Amino acid sequence: MHGMENLSQLPIPLLGWYQTHARDLPWRREVTPYRVWVSEIMLQQTRVAAVVGYFTRFLEAFPTVQALAAAPEDRLMKLWQGLGYYSRARNLQKAARQIVDQFGGTFPTDYQALRSLAGVGEYTAAAIASIAFGQPVPAVDGNLLRVAARVMGDGTDITTTQGKRHFAQVLQAVIPTDFPGKFNQAMMDLGAMVCLPNGAPLCEECPARDFCRAREEGTVQALPVRPGKKPRRVEERVVFLLFHRGKVALRRRPARGLLAGLWEYPNELAPAEGALAAWGITGQPAFAGTGKHIFTHVEWRMTALRCDLPEETLPAGWVWAGREALAGTYAIPSAFAPFQALVEEGLAWAR
Repeated sequence: MHGMENLSQLPIPLLGWYQTHARDLPWRREVTPYRVWVSEIMLQQTRVAAVVGYFTRFLEAFPTVQALAAAPEDRLMKLWQGLGYYSRARNLQKAARQIVDQFGGTFPTDYQALRSLAGVGEYTAAAIASIAFGQPVPAVDGNLLRVAARVMGDGTDITTTQGKRHFAQVLQAVIPTDFPGKFNQAMMDLGAMVCLPNGAPLCEECPARDFCRAREEGTVQALPVRPGKKPRRVEERVVFLLFHRGKVALRRRPARGLLAGLWEYPNELAPAEGALAAWGITGQPAFAGTGKHIFTHVEWRMTALRCDLPEETLPAGWVWAGREALAGTYAIPSAFAPFQALVEEGLAWAR
């Protein structure tokens, strides 16, 4: 196969490089299936540097799969606040309950059984199976795809199911059966630290520099192949910062969809005229500021309106939250972070 002889040369120098350059991460210091699983779920869509603090706090709050299974949802969401993609946290708890109910509280060691857990896809199951249980299964994420495509000089589209399957097969053929977990983690680190995305790799520092086809052929900038993404949808939204006696109004988002079940400052698609009246609220909103937040498929461009209300009546299900409740009880998505200072100011001024 094109480039296969190049990839087959990688494991020995890669593991030697990893011995010296491995990142010191808390979930690697003490390896258990639970710790590997929690870290891998947190690392989906989130940078390593951001996860470290969250992981430590999460393990302190929920040191075992049983503790996670029994956790109150609001406590779970508050600990996840700022990590984003909140369905990950819900699936984490769902899977913890599966482990307690279906597997007697012990992690399944079988790859297919791991796949049966909520929120555990092929990559996460492979990471747990290889790192925690020593099974020779490649954990095919963006880093492994990029390294393999470049070392092999392989122009297969990595965004298709067939493309991912192709690279999973070639990686399966070279993963060392004695050190599968180390191989996967070494590939992750190489992709994160050396074989960087967007055509900016540090080839001189790479253990594959002498047999990397992309380097030999001058195609590093072009690999891996991923066709252009669809542009994000843009939504103009109006966010209402409603204050009453040192508290701000929050409502809960629907149980399904974007930011499901989290608390938020009431907001509507622009121009949102008549929103206050529809909520049965009388007030004169004033422009307070703007902000934006980018999700995977949609971008929110937000205008904040501030309103100090004389009455404390709110629509059913909404709550008034003071500083303490915002800090300790209600998980507010980071989408609203641009308005944090405005909220602080409103809470202080409205006293």
